[in-house]
Amino acid sequence: MTTFGRLPFPISLTGEGVALREWTSEDLDDLVDLLDEPDIARWTPMPSPFDVAAGIAYLKRAQQGRVTGQRIQLAITADGGKPLGEVLLFGMDLGLKEAELGYLVGAPFRRRGLASGALGLLSGFAHGALGLSRLLLRIDPANTASTAVARRCGFRLTGEPPILQEGPYGPSSLDTWELVEAHADIRRDRLRNVATRRYGRRP
Repeated sequence: MTTFGRLPFPISLTGEGVALREWTSEDLDDLVDLLDEPDIARWTPMPSPFDVAAGIAYLKRAQQGRVTGQRIQLAITADGGKPLGEVLLFGMDLGLKEAELGYLVGAPFRRRGLASGALGLLSGFAHGALGLSRLLLRIDPANTASTAVARRCGFRLTGEPPILQEGPYGPSSLDTWELVEAHADIRRDRLRNVATRRYGRRP
């Protein structure tokens, strides 16, 4: 594994009922099938229609972002094979130890817990292996499926002003969500360490 900056490449992660892996050129047809879909165009800045040319450009950008260490962009699979969606980490700020995450799942594969599993798995990696303490999501409040995933994975609204985004279907307003479970884990670890120092390790 090679590390460029703070983001390792390549990586594969397994757990939470999913297997995350790097995109390859052989995924082109599956990628076009996943992203050429109205709901994805509605909630993301993906081009619409999403054709083969868009797919080639997307995979090229993904590969470039991975090898330069700018982002983690992984295919969501059940067993390391056919891509069923995507999860990504980007916009990392080393000073603030924060980054933004995103996720999508193809229409035929929804309601299987894939988005929650992938988001939880990558969030755990970002918090543990990368040492990031603030993980964020930007979600249109009308995207109720995505907000449900965020809540399920321990993200909560921050109350920050909405962010405007232009997409193929016009402008949208994105709320900011923050993973609060990571902070809870850190606090529990600190309290456990304090208790150990004071009273010794408990069985």
